[in-house]
Amino acid sequence: MNEIRITARKNPLLQQVRRLLSSRKERENAGLFVADGTKLLREAVQHWPGLDTVILSDGIDAEVPEHVRLIRVPEDVMASISPMQAPQGALFLCRLPEKTVFQPKPGMLLLDGIQDPGNLGTILRTADALEVPVALLEGCADPYNHKTVRASMGAVFRTPIVTAAWQEVRTACAEQEIPVAVTALSERARDLRQAELKKMAVVIGSEGQGVRQEILNCADAELIIPMNPNCESLNAAVAAAIVMWQMKQ
Repeated sequence: MNEIRITARKNPLLQQVRRLLSSRKERENAGLFVADGTKLLREAVQHWPGLDTVILSDGIDAEVPEHVRLIRVPEDVMASISPMQAPQGALFLCRLPEKTVFQPKPGMLLLDGIQDPGNLGTILRTADALEVPVALLEGCADPYNHKTVRASMGAVFRTPIVTAAWQEVRTACAEQEIPVAVTALSERARDLRQAELKKMAVVIGSEGQGVRQEILNCADAELIIPMNPNCESLNAAVAAAIVMWQMKQ
């Protein structure tokens, strides 16, 4: 494989990398996203057909398919484009996938407005491990933000990301007779251990506001995770993990 060496920090490709890392709009317009790290690169090589360009620091070796463009840069140049304080010496560009059509399934998770990339990536990682289908509703962080990709530990490469509008999801679940439950702190919410989650689609709400009122108004059931009454709430990723674990019981 022929390597292309770049030493100028203002090289157009490296400038594009910086824009892709910082802007969701740039990623969508270019049809590309950036991920970092040698472990994630191995995941992408194995599972992602849209691997486009690999950028490696001097002294870093990685298996790169013949059809993928390989760029070699000095360590100081890698440091100038890497989002990490201690770069691992590998950045890579991947093509964004085609939109996946939403298909309702019992025992699935619906994410409503999860805004923190770390939380979103952690949820996707857990869902991948437990084989729970997930759909992202409006307001969620970009699943192809480098922080999300890193927190997912490669799950975004192994499992298709599904995004859908709430009205589409509501209609599809109703047609398939799949009850939609929401996690909520309310008087009518019941202990999730008493519900057949494997037959439901369960909504996890945003970190700050919880599930949208529009969805609460339409929900077939409200669920609560039993906890110490002095504890107000759980981290969204932790709550999602508990729900998914219960789904598998």
